[in-house]
Amino acid sequence: MPKISVCIPTHNRSQLLSEAIASVLEQTETDFELIVCDDGSTDGTDKLMTQLLQFGDPRIRYIRHAENIGKSNNMRSGFEAATGKYFVKFDDDDRLTPEFLSVTAEILDHSSADFVGTDHWIIDIHNQRDLTASDRNSLHWGRAHLSEGIVPDLLKVVFVQQSFQVGATLFRRRSLLEVGFMRPNLQNCEDNDLFVRLALAGKQGYYWNDRLMEYRVHAEQQGLQRAIPYLRDKLKYLESYRFEDESLEDIRQFRLTETQLLLGLRLINVGEVQEGRSLLQLGKAAHPLKAWAGLGLSILPVPLRNSSFQLLRQAKQ
Repeated sequence: MPKISVCIPTHNRSQLLSEAIASVLEQTETDFELIVCDDGSTDGTDKLMTQLLQFGDPRIRYIRHAENIGKSNNMRSGFEAATGKYFVKFDDDDRLTPEFLSVTAEILDHSSADFVGTDHWIIDIHNQRDLTASDRNSLHWGRAHLSEGIVPDLLKVVFVQQSFQVGATLFRRRSLLEVGFMRPNLQNCEDNDLFVRLALAGKQGYYWNDRLMEYRVHAEQQGLQRAIPYLRDKLKYLESYRFEDESLEDIRQFRLTETQLLLGLRLINVGEVQEGRSLLQLGKAAHPLKAWAGLGLSILPVPLRNSSFQLLRQAKQ
């Protein structure tokens, strides 16, 4: 049985996947298994993996789904195949630094933590690290001021600040089994959802203040068509909880109405006017002026509506 299971879920990113795999094979900790779970790729990922498996590294395993089963279901297939004491999942367009497994496993070996998360670099499509963007990212998600060690107020840190990034976190697999890992059929916000469930279950998180993972930012992650399913899943995520802490519950309620507003605006933008208007009514408490503006714009002719929505999205929240 390997000490660590590393899972890379992938879909149609064979070129970037090869770099993600290389970052695992270059780890200073060698006691691991690498599970690549392929969500029905059609870009030659299967050929890449066939060539890689021919080298005979017994640590590499390949799970291929003939059809696309969805992001979270694909991730779950990799988790269900894992046998290691510890587990990490990171995306096919990201990379681990060579010390990630050794440093994080050492912490879990000698602490009571259920998982240990690190900071991470921002890189571009050419693998160039952006120090300014990395510093800004660490500040935005609260890691710049997060003390190293066991996190005392974990629910606040993972829900409000959202400081932990799942691809930069090593977990005890047992702890993930106890909360059911990631929920099926949730394609976005599944990482936020997992951390909240771990915190609500009383699990302990440890923060290590070093950049041991590289998170890639590129054009494929953007776009209106990606925003709509993301916001739909964010609604499911935010509707899954009721917090006993009043301050956290107030934040959840505000984020819920804000998400309803944003989704309503985007649905109107793509012509799904009836549902969009209903969501704007539910979400107008977050930003009343923007909601009323969106309702007004929804009656405009489509060409004028589209250009007007572009201006609205550029307005300050």
